[in-house]
Amino acid sequence: MTPGWLARRLALALLAAFGVSVIVFALIRLVPGDVVTNLIGLEGNVSREQQAEMRRLFGLDQPLWMQFGRWLGALLHGDLGHSLRTDRSVFGDLLLRFPVTLELSLGALIFAVLIGLPLGVTAALNRGRAADIASSSFVLVGLAAPEFWLAILLILLFSLRLRWFPPNGFVPLQDSLWENLRSMFLPALALSLGLAAAVTRIVRASLLEVLSQDYVRTARAKGLPGRVVVYRHAMRNALIPVITVVGLQVGNLLGGAVIIEQLFGLPGIGRFALEGINLRDYPVVQGAVLWIAVSFVLVNVVVDLLYGLIDRRVVYS
Repeated sequence: MTPGWLARRLALALLAAFGVSVIVFALIRLVPGDVVTNLIGLEGNVSREQQAEMRRLFGLDQPLWMQFGRWLGALLHGDLGHSLRTDRSVFGDLLLRFPVTLELSLGALIFAVLIGLPLGVTAALNRGRAADIASSSFVLVGLAAPEFWLAILLILLFSLRLRWFPPNGFVPLQDSLWENLRSMFLPALALSLGLAAAVTRIVRASLLEVLSQDYVRTARAKGLPGRVVVYRHAMRNALIPVITVVGLQVGNLLGGAVIIEQLFGLPGIGRFALEGINLRDYPVVQGAVLWIAVSFVLVNVVVDLLYGLIDRRVVYS
């Protein structure tokens, strides 16, 4: 990796973030209604003059290009604006909520690897047998079933029937480690199943391909134990496409967190963005989506760096 390559990647990340900000700015304003109509719906009849004055106070009476320019100028100074409803700093609220989303995504990622990696290896080493068929069935269900449906099933089984975990709510880590883990177990598991299925499929396919390579057959011919051949020689190369899939799916984890956080009542960025959409709180939606987009792009940069650590043949210049 060279400084020039890293600078280009970061420049592309900034360009992608700018593109996302433009698209989100335009799309949220295509939704009928705005924050003023939402406030009017709660407070009763308001005259047109009062509505116009409220829009002027919120800056919604200006042309869209002026609104975007004002928001972009503040963004360049590190300011994501203030909520139109609460007048709280969007950046401050995102900082408060990001640890919840980060914990949820990391938990889902850990579950996905712990489930998908051994299932994929088992399926590859038992091709065409019962273990392979069972793994393939899990892949079909995990990729086809919606996350919210799986989440509801988990709530019905582990919360309402077995009463092992709470159905919703969040306990901060600093309050109680055990209760925090209990409150995050089901959301992380529900969010992880789709990624676990994808990991299982790619590990199986990648490992089968690597096991057919000449150097693997040579290692076996030299009398090395099967476990050494698989885990020391074959897995190193088989993990490269797995890291690609996991890195790309991190964005899906952050996006899927919107539904999961709403179902389980978690105060994360996904739920924050959904509330902003429902209330037409433009700065909240723009800030939350931009935060997620930047996180996704940075994860992709980290994935590229991991390539060089796993496979020394990968050189960035």
